[in-house]
Amino acid sequence: MPTAVNTVKTDKLFYRIFLNQPSLISELIPEIPVNCQFDYSAPVVKEKEFRLDGLLTPMEDENIPLIFLEAQMQKDRDFYSRYFGGIFIYLHQYSITRNWRGLLILNKRNQDLGCEIPYQDLLNNRVQRLFLSDLLTKEKLSPNLALLKLIVTPKKEAISEANKILASTTNQEEFNLRLDLVEAILVNKFPKLTIEEIQKMINLREADITQTRFYQQVLEIGRTEGTQIGEINMVIRQLNRRFGNLSPELQDQIRNLPITQLESLGEALLDFQSIIDLENWLTENTEN
Repeated sequence: MPTAVNTVKTDKLFYRIFLNQPSLISELIPEIPVNCQFDYSAPVVKEKEFRLDGLLTPMEDENIPLIFLEAQMQKDRDFYSRYFGGIFIYLHQYSITRNWRGLLILNKRNQDLGCEIPYQDLLNNRVQRLFLSDLLTKEKLSPNLALLKLIVTPKKEAISEANKILASTTNQEEFNLRLDLVEAILVNKFPKLTIEEIQKMINLREADITQTRFYQQVLEIGRTEGTQIGEINMVIRQLNRRFGNLSPELQDQIRNLPITQLESLGEALLDFQSIIDLENWLTENTEN
């Protein structure tokens, strides 16, 4: 049986995974180029104030479709009607003329998400569904899919799977990205444990990386510093994608934020329409 999923931070967790591992999109939707860069947003559509979990907008080629990404881990009999309702209201409201695809990350095949009949053609031809529980029986997964598998891996097997993911890295940058995501997934899976306790559970020697140059560096990263660096990099990377490279001054302001404010900024930036919104947010949230 797959482990239960803590849904409180699930949306942010998936957002973080897709931001740090953009090639995962092309694995799940083959027509998307591997090197495609996206702007990630969470737009509100006016009718009934639907909020879409995630809209991935290709940043260069308008022939690549928009991707409406949503993760749903629990039973919700209104899910399909709300998901497709939000998409079509968005298409109408913003006068969209380009193609689109759907990507649904779901827990298991028997999850009750409402009647599929009115949406069957869309589900068969327009939407890619990934059922995480299907990954539990698969071996030799790509590193991206192995990260998603870890989300539903039973707790007693999670640490072993985490070590396998870390062992598959080939360089420092790749290791740091995966370590950041592995820790985020395990924090979500073991909500009663501190990050320090989780880090102790991850036996880096079992990950067979003791001969790499960055092994000792990783061991020396403390809980606060490691988490804060990951959050800073994620926020700055997303802001750069949306508004172009940030000025050194703005980057310095962001790097000086405490972890709680970084997390708040990571959620708030989805609603920013311009760099002015970021400047205003920083002014309002960094006053003494």
